Amino acid sequence: MDVLPLRKDVAVEETWDLTHLLKNDADFDPMLAQLVEDALQFEQQFQGTITDAQHVIAVLTAFEELYKNIVPIGTYASLNLQVDRTNDKAQMRAAKYSSAIGKINSALAFVRSELLALDEAILQEAATVNPLYQHYIAELLKYKPYQLHPEVEKALAAFSATFNAPYETYNTTKLVDMNFGEFEVNGEKHPLSFVLFENDWEFEANTDVRRAAFDAFSSKLRDYQHTTAQVYNTHIQQEKTMADLRGFDSVIDYLLLNQDVDRSLYNRQIDLITTELAPHMRRYAKLIQKTNGIDQMTFADLKIALDPDYDPHVSMAEAKEYVEKALAVMGEDYNRLMDRAFAERWIDYAPNKGKSTGAFCSSPYGSHPYILISWNERMNEVFTLIHELGHAGHFANAHAHQSYFNSRPSLYFIEAPSTMNEMLLANYLLAHHDDIRFKRWVISNIVSKTYYHNFVTHLLEAAYQRKVYELIDAGEAVNANSLNQLKRSVLEAFWGDAVDISEGAELTWMRQPHYYMGLYPYTYSAGLTISTQVSQRILQEGDTAVQEWLAVLQAGGTKSPVELAQMAGVDITTEQPLKDTIAYIGHLIDELERLTLEIEADQ
Repeated sequence: MDVLPLRKDVAVEETWDLTHLLKNDADFDPMLAQLVEDALQFEQQFQGTITDAQHVIAVLTAFEELYKNIVPIGTYASLNLQVDRTNDKAQMRAAKYSSAIGKINSALAFVRSELLALDEAILQEAATVNPLYQHYIAELLKYKPYQLHPEVEKALAAFSATFNAPYETYNTTKLVDMNFGEFEVNGEKHPLSFVLFENDWEFEANTDVRRAAFDAFSSKLRDYQHTTAQVYNTHIQQEKTMADLRGFDSVIDYLLLNQDVDRSLYNRQIDLITTELAPHMRRYAKLIQKTNGIDQMTFADLKIALDPDYDPHVSMAEAKEYVEKALAVMGEDYNRLMDRAFAERWIDYAPNKGKSTGAFCSSPYGSHPYILISWNERMNEVFTLIHELGHAGHFANAHAHQSYFNSRPSLYFIEAPSTMNEMLLANYLLAHHDDIRFKRWVISNIVSKTYYHNFVTHLLEAAYQRKVYELIDAGEAVNANSLNQLKRSVLEAFWGDAVDISEGAELTWMRQPHYYMGLYPYTYSAGLTISTQVSQRILQEGDTAVQEWLAVLQAGGTKSPVELAQMAGVDITTEQPLKDTIAYIGHLIDELERLTLEIEADQ
């Protein structure tokens, strides 16, 4: 396995084109300075003027335009850093933006304060006069009981960049300071990094090499565990302080308000999956153990393939063909967006040193989306690619049909369109391939890639995260030892005696940036619950279900998660969709067991 190349050495065609956001680096500083000036002038022009419905509409119109101008600059600074956190210029550019956005947010904080100080009837009148702002005003009014004094809000806004420091520190530690070096197995040395471990070594078929990589990786994480825990404790204590200041009883309630869901949906997702999915996943772990001839199944073995000798490799051109065929059911307009993603370099897929791990899609309003992945020509990465393209298709549709304020849905719903695309890819592959070994590979990939990742990895993060916040709500703090204990307890409870939670597994809390993004981890399973049900509708009903789903994508943030799911024919106010999805996962594992026996009988 090769050492990752430097960013400057990767092929340009394998990187994204950011010129749609900003023509060149030289424009950044003057444009950023102009944005700060515009914000200060906005404050001078509008502060103290929001007294009636007409003035509400006037200030919101100007406010929206100002933020639309901020989006490309902020996105440019962020995306340049995400592809190479070792780049000094990108680090400084992002730092300049963080400093500037603090000034901008402070200057603009009066808008929210003055709007919420108005009589509710004035706001309702404004929403009637201009329905474009009806949703924004309705969302704003939810925060009225929690709004602080205008001067306090202004001060808090000025510290917005500082509040984001723990997340930036975490990423810098993880992607710049941690040097994993090499690990050795039977006299042979292998390179190691965050990206190499999560993209390659975790899936390595050779048990000695895989476990040695896990041990070396965990050893380096352990070296940084106390610093990382202190950074994380700072972050969650900030959240708790903000929750207390605003009058929330719990930091969980504070974080859920923005998602437009209540505790019942949050707790149900965690509780049902940890109890009802666990028996199915333990069966899957035992099946992996059996087919791979492993004496003792350990945490380091959970991501290996069911059939390690069968590992389809595909080029990016072939991946594009799979995407086109799998998403053909979505119609011409949607597929034109997918074509543009490849043709216009929306996708940055070259692995390189300093690049952020995992994958994501950034969707700046007024521009096309941008996708980051690290491509290693593995068939299972097509699922990652089509997942991120699901985000891109979602926001391209939402932005085309909604204003800036109305475009972004609740975090609870955000993973439904992405996992929907994974399900459509699985449906296509199963319908168009008769080879029994390939079918088993597809189903095992659905289980290990789509459901394991979203219903197990992220859901167990959520179960752990809930325990952390319960401690914080009780007035406690956390350190490396307590976080390790919490993580280990969650893993052991889920996997039981089917998997040995080996030394180092407890450190997986150090690997995910999601903990710095509020209550994000549980939303993966929430989104996949919705997309599983809708993908089955598309299989059975065809274009009718597709058109309803496209309408959901176009609705953006104008509906609550419950309403969006209802538009797609799924009632998430009950536990039935989740129970049906868990049962579907169990059915897939049944199929894997059956196909494995059939393949073994033929050998």
